[in-house]
Amino acid sequence: QVHLVESGGGLVQDGDSLRLSCTASGRTIRNYAMGWFRQAPGKEREFVAVISWNGKSTYLADSVKDRFAMSRDDAKNTVYLRMNSLKPADTALYYCAFPNLMFTVKPSEPSEYHTWGQGTQVTVSS
Repeated sequence: QVHLVESGGGLVQDGDSLRLSCTASGRTIRNYAMGWFRQAPGKEREFVAVISWNGKSTYLADSVKDRFAMSRDDAKNTVYLRMNSLKPADTALYYCAFPNLMFTVKPSEPSEYHTWGQGTQVTVSS
């Protein structure tokens, strides 16, 4: 059974950068796409980014695509979310997720994932 642990969140200023990490244990992430989602207080969980199973493509939400980037290191069983030019609207609990199926390219719905980390809080002050 896979277990995911996110890290790297924190309190930053408007315009700052952060890099989130998500490390998996119990199963290799090799051959699996991996996703990042976020949830702000009072709002539904929303898709942020996904990286394909082979790392050749990424797909990001329109709200972040010019500022965020996702990468993976299968040897470390870890995925990353680089977040630049952070805005107060990016404040949320950020989760990584492990998908239901192998060899997918861009699963972007929560229902396409079966395991979630505990989340890491990102707070951006104005």
